[in-house]
Amino acid sequence: MSTNSPQDTVERALRAARCDDCIVIADESSTANLRWAANSLTTNGVSRSRQLTVIAINRAGESARVGVISRAGVRADQVGDVVAEAEQAAADAEPAADAQPLVTDGASAGERWDDPPASTEIGVFGGFADDLGNAFAAAAGGGRKLYGFAEHLMTSTFLGTSAGLRLRYDQPTGRLELNAKTADLVSSAWAGAGTRDFTDVDVLDLEADLARQLGWAKRSVELPAGRYETLLPPTAVADLLIYLYWSAGAKDAIDGRTVFSKAGGGTRVGEQLADLPLALRSDPAYPGLECAPFVVAHASSRDSSVFDNGLPAEGTDWISAGKLSALTQTRHSAQLSRLPVTPAIDNLIMNIDSDGGALADMVAGTSRALLLTCLWYIREVDPQTLLLTGLTRDGVYLVENGEVTGAVNNFRFNESPVAMLGRIIEAGTTEPTLPREWSDFFTRAAMPPVRVADFNMSSVSQAS
Repeated sequence: MSTNSPQDTVERALRAARCDDCIVIADESSTANLRWAANSLTTNGVSRSRQLTVIAINRAGESARVGVISRAGVRADQVGDVVAEAEQAAADAEPAADAQPLVTDGASAGERWDDPPASTEIGVFGGFADDLGNAFAAAAGGGRKLYGFAEHLMTSTFLGTSAGLRLRYDQPTGRLELNAKTADLVSSAWAGAGTRDFTDVDVLDLEADLARQLGWAKRSVELPAGRYETLLPPTAVADLLIYLYWSAGAKDAIDGRTVFSKAGGGTRVGEQLADLPLALRSDPAYPGLECAPFVVAHASSRDSSVFDNGLPAEGTDWISAGKLSALTQTRHSAQLSRLPVTPAIDNLIMNIDSDGGALADMVAGTSRALLLTCLWYIREVDPQTLLLTGLTRDGVYLVENGEVTGAVNNFRFNESPVAMLGRIIEAGTTEPTLPREWSDFFTRAAMPPVRVADFNMSSVSQAS
């Protein structure tokens, strides 16, 4: 290791600590990106960053006071100063409500702890860039213009504690967003993909799909607001269910703050949410969506606890056979709810025990419905029902007698993803997808397309 490696930084911080317990997290990241507009590359670049988080804990019997300091670009000679800041913050803090002993039985990092941090570089786009050039040519030949970007991020996280844990995880995160427009810029269509390394992204196939959607838009249909049978593609399902997942904290449910709070006290764990046997789960080992198999908490919140750093995270069913089976739990909230400890995991997968086929198969079996491309500008209206509002974007289409017959105006929707689960009447095959709205924060998702009865298009929108 170099004298200023992340591992060395962790060890320096732990040696400098004078508090009762100390947790140190060193993150080393690199990012590569490509951007394009009107069928031509515009920019590309690579950046690198470092962040050091020191969590100082002072204990007095069962209580503990915590100080957290995060700094970017910390040099070796500055590590002690960051530790001292964290210790001073702990001395000034109020007792922590989520106090727990440090984790001592986390997974072993093995020999990989000493390996250099993983990194990315512009070469990750090698094969993809060639295909992107061919997609530019195909679009130009069809009178279309392509806009968008591709980004690849690699973060190596090193977690060390005064209790002896030494854990490390390398997380690759890639995303592609591709927007096609007609030559007059009147009609647009969007596609996205999440990936670990861009070897599985077929940009030519995505461009062909966007061309098909722009073809549908040659006929325009005006429809009023109302409740419509609606086909949601996997990306739109992901955006709605990720918000459901983010809202499924046990502490908030116990305190009566959310849709998962039980009338009279407690949580709704065990209640039936959907008639169909759908499952919603997270699994650090899910192929293609792998993520950290242990808790990394840079700060405490209502849904996470710094005391849980290093706690193993295992595959968890949040909804099983349509029934709510777990909420995201810290060790502290699990003591309050008397439910198993189920920490949040950085991926989300939904499936139903049936092979409903692709979205195209569902379209072919549709008498009349709306077909969405994606959702955006999603905001919460009412936490007690998890009512969300947002807009459709880049293509809403009318399906009649098994065929797409034209493009429809955009809508504002008002829907609760929890209530929506009970109105899903058909689901297709689960596939990896990129959420449009949340792609800056959450990219690892696999969802099926679904058919929803009475999806609430609350008003017509002028958004394009």
